[in-house]
Amino acid sequence: MSYKLASEQAADVCALCNSKSIVFDSETSEAVCSSCGMVIKDNIESMGPEWRSYSGEDIESKSRTGMPSSLAFHDMGLSTFISYSNVDANGVAISAEQRSKVQRMRRWNKISSNNRSYHRNLKNAFAILSTIKDKLSLSDTLIEKAAYNYRKALDKKIIKGRSIRALIVAAVYAACRDLSVPRTLEEISAAANTDAIFAGKCYRLLVQNLDLRLPVIDSNKYLARISNKAKVSEKTYRNALEMLSTIKDNPISHGKDPNALAVAVLYAACLKEGENVSQAQVAVAGDISIVTLRKRFQDVRKIFPS
Repeated sequence: MSYKLASEQAADVCALCNSKSIVFDSETSEAVCSSCGMVIKDNIESMGPEWRSYSGEDIESKSRTGMPSSLAFHDMGLSTFISYSNVDANGVAISAEQRSKVQRMRRWNKISSNNRSYHRNLKNAFAILSTIKDKLSLSDTLIEKAAYNYRKALDKKIIKGRSIRALIVAAVYAACRDLSVPRTLEEISAAANTDAIFAGKCYRLLVQNLDLRLPVIDSNKYLARISNKAKVSEKTYRNALEMLSTIKDNPISHGKDPNALAVAVLYAACLKEGENVSQAQVAVAGDISIVTLRKRFQDVRKIFPS
């Protein structure tokens, strides 16, 4: 008989002896008091498998689950697929007459899964999404959110007359903003090989039509990444963090690009600490132009004159 602690299944107290030491019996699906033996709950749903495993081979042979469903697949991973091997389930080769029938079934299955423009659009879009995920090392949670945004845009027919690449970039950027991941629109556009300006227009269109409420990304997250790329010292990075916390409370930072602001603050901290870092080096690390760096640096100098 196998038991689990009650904290995993039932956080009850025994009404007979007021004991909290309750265990769960997976064989009978009952929560039992270990002090007096009273059954607290019965018919509890067991989340474990109905079979026992004694080795790794047992787990592998008895596992029946396939690939999990995902919004990042055009069919959510739930469609059927007819194998191209001409053998049946027992491994016996099928006859010539059966082979022609199976081939016809394969053909119609392929046609039925590609005969709608909706599915073809999703296939193309999620192929681009997979490329962006690999190039930028994005998490599965973010990709699921981006796929959800794109599906909503496709259902609302926002995609009509617009580039699939630009709209998938907008969906990924919206997901990054929603999950507070410090990725710029230019980075994602470069990974997808599309125009960042048109992707920005698609992003504003998504926010407007999908009624998205996205938080502003904290400049501190940009600062950590930029300082690592620029290879500045830890002392300079901590000084930049203190300066940035002061600037964020000042109205001069309102409406400014958090990435550009983080680059300017880091450059100001480098000057303050006497670190030999050029404007071009910091601008390249922050993926902005030197002109933008100088404009934001003038704002930083108004708060920190020296």
